[in-house]
Amino acid sequence: METIQDSFPDKSMAVEPLVAASLNAGKLAVSVPTRQSLPPKGSCWYCEKPLDSVRRFCGKPCADAFDEEAEYTR
Repeated sequence: METIQDSFPDKSMAVEPLVAASLNAGKLAVSVPTRQSLPPKGSCWYCEKPLDSVRRFCGKPCADAFDEEAEYTR
């Protein structure tokens, strides 16, 4: 029985393209914070308004502004 690596014609490609793409996508998520990756902290991540222990942003305008700023500072 041959291994996955043996089935590829080019030996330099060690993982399947879909696996490689998901690994690269994971690296992007680590370098740029996303809304869902932020832990709730009791206040809005953008304007620091006090919140409950579940929410990350006080509203859509702050969440959108956070995303825009994260994209700009990337």
